[in-house]
Amino acid sequence: MLEPLYIQHLKENLWFRHLAEPFQNFIIEHGKKYSVEKNAAVFHAQDRFDGVYGVLEGSISLGYIDVNGNEAIAAIAEPIMWFGEISLIDQQPRSHDAIALKKSVVLQIPGQALNDFLLKNPYYWYYFALLTSQKLRYVFLEQIAIQTQSISQRLAQRLLFILEGYGNRSTIQDFNIQISQDQLANMLTVSRQTINHELNQFEKQGVIQLGFKKITVIDLDRLRQFATLNDLKT
Repeated sequence: MLEPLYIQHLKENLWFRHLAEPFQNFIIEHGKKYSVEKNAAVFHAQDRFDGVYGVLEGSISLGYIDVNGNEAIAAIAEPIMWFGEISLIDQQPRSHDAIALKKSVVLQIPGQALNDFLLKNPYYWYYFALLTSQKLRYVFLEQIAIQTQSISQRLAQRLLFILEGYGNRSTIQDFNIQISQDQLANMLTVSRQTINHELNQFEKQGVIQLGFKKITVIDLDRLRQFATLNDLKT
């Protein structure tokens, strides 16, 4: 059984809060909590499905590292964000790597127990449809942004996505984003120099404060404005 603190964390997650009570109870009773050291993998691409995961503490990079060490990051999962459900749905190997960016605590909903539960309660597949459609919505938003928005807008939008847990958080309680400029540049498919310039512009205008592999948002309203403006001076 999870500790009360972590149960409270789960209840701050929009997806979990909307689950039917029997499904919530199933996750609390069957979920396995464990720590993941920095740079260790929760799973690798092509691994067999072993469950769906939620981040209770820390930060997990979702992406891919090729044989040459080149990294592609699709998203960064922080408390409380769920990941790993793709292989539950299509029964295929993992499509990406999940790597801890710092020491983290994750909750695993074991694969076999979850499959058995859904077999007995097929209605609850609906909730995984919600979870995947929520993520797909953000993928479409990012693809539209690539074609229609300036890099300043895209950067502001991506910082908001991370703060909001890609739609997972009911409220923003932590305004610190643990991410390097290299990782952020990778996510937005631009150079580190470009990201550094844009972040410095944000900092000069009092929107963020830069630290070592950390960005602190200090003016959320201005950041939201920047996500919709073509020019920071507008």
